[in-house]
Amino acid sequence: MRIALVNPITRRNQGYHTVGSYIPQLGLQVLARLVPPEHEVDLYDEVFGPRATDDGLTADRYDLVGITGYTSGATRAYEIAQLCRRRGIRTIMGGPHASACPDEALAHVDAVAIGECDEIWPQIIAEAAAGRMQRVYHGTLSDLEALGLGGGAQRLAPVNGKYSVSAIQTSRGCPVGCEYCSVTQFNGAPIRRRRIADIVSEWNETTQPFTFVVDDNFFGVGPKHAEWAKELLRALIRHGKRRLWFSQTTINMGDDPEGLRLAYRAGCRGMLVGFETFNAESLKEYHKGINRNNLARYRELINAFHRAGVAVFGGFIIGADQDTPDTVAETAIAAVRLGIDIIQITNLTPLPGTKMYDRFLKEGRLLATSYPADWERYTFTETVYQPKNMTARELDEAIYELRFAAAKESWVNKRALRTFLRTRSLTTSLFVHGMNKGWKRMARIQAPHDAQRFGFMPQPTPRFAKIRDAFRIHLQPA
Repeated sequence: MRIALVNPITRRNQGYHTVGSYIPQLGLQVLARLVPPEHEVDLYDEVFGPRATDDGLTADRYDLVGITGYTSGATRAYEIAQLCRRRGIRTIMGGPHASACPDEALAHVDAVAIGECDEIWPQIIAEAAAGRMQRVYHGTLSDLEALGLGGGAQRLAPVNGKYSVSAIQTSRGCPVGCEYCSVTQFNGAPIRRRRIADIVSEWNETTQPFTFVVDDNFFGVGPKHAEWAKELLRALIRHGKRRLWFSQTTINMGDDPEGLRLAYRAGCRGMLVGFETFNAESLKEYHKGINRNNLARYRELINAFHRAGVAVFGGFIIGADQDTPDTVAETAIAAVRLGIDIIQITNLTPLPGTKMYDRFLKEGRLLATSYPADWERYTFTETVYQPKNMTARELDEAIYELRFAAAKESWVNKRALRTFLRTRSLTTSLFVHGMNKGWKRMARIQAPHDAQRFGFMPQPTPRFAKIRDAFRIHLQPA
């Protein structure tokens, strides 16, 4: 049987999917690795555009099309499924969105796989080959270590492009359970680890010099998690190929100098930390207990990352019930003054399958509900609900001003220099330079579309002056 695995991408918000590093859709690489050898498999990743998908998915080439999908890509996923249906190709959809909205997905595809599919994927393929594919499959939270699961087909490139980095996963699950996040719902609360030997083996298979370790919480939240992570880092130092990488973690990693030093020695040059907000009440609303408990220690913990040579990539979300349009500028300035090297500010987005989506739905606060068309608006760059202290447009305009300032101001080189002075690591400062350069490039591409959407260019208001100041603060003392 011939199988195509497809990663659909929203067509909205040019620049957020079409500019920057091309990172693999690791879930599809994991499934590709599990395809029995008597079958053939191809990958189509629409980060490289939709044309190859439209042209390539034909009945003379494929017998089954598997579609993954985050919520923002669901609208496009259904279009692909309808195209396949017209051409007589069977389809199955999985991933976070289909798992959260299986009945909706079933209106467009022949079958839906709910949850993690590692264990059931060979069964799905066998039943599809025999012509008796079920309508609904339920996956399980597999014991990755015992079953040797979680590895991806690192050398399988998409038919329509070439990735610029590699992706690998060492664990799944996150116990934090943020109200807006679908990870705990989809991958479970317990952190499930892979075999260290398997991770090192896959690490050495990857062909790219830079790797994104896609764990949602690399270091975990307690001593047991930390010790496992350090054991993995020691194994990578001893047996892994030398390559640079970054991952995602919680701020508590800053309390483990040994873990940070091992991470740097193993090639880590940056960690994405979800700070989300500097407001304690908002952190409580988000169920972000670790951050709330460490809010007064942010500078101390960030400095610990820097002393080890590791940059801090700060993720922030605007739109909590305590936020106003001025929160965007205040957050950006506070983040820079704390020494955060890379700053990403996004719109709060209630994804289906999360506690926040259910709460906003009950409160009647969701604004984008013409599904499935409106799923394309759930991109973290547009407000799709009614905030409490501003209108949705006011929040969008404030973040538009941030992108406009990022595109116009000269700050990328100075931010990289500041990172070098803090970390004393040339490779870390180069990583920061590359990430911020990509962020600015995306802002430049998005700004004209924002201007057309909102009908104005940012003016020198006090709020915009504050936002602009955030890109002019560079070498302040720690």
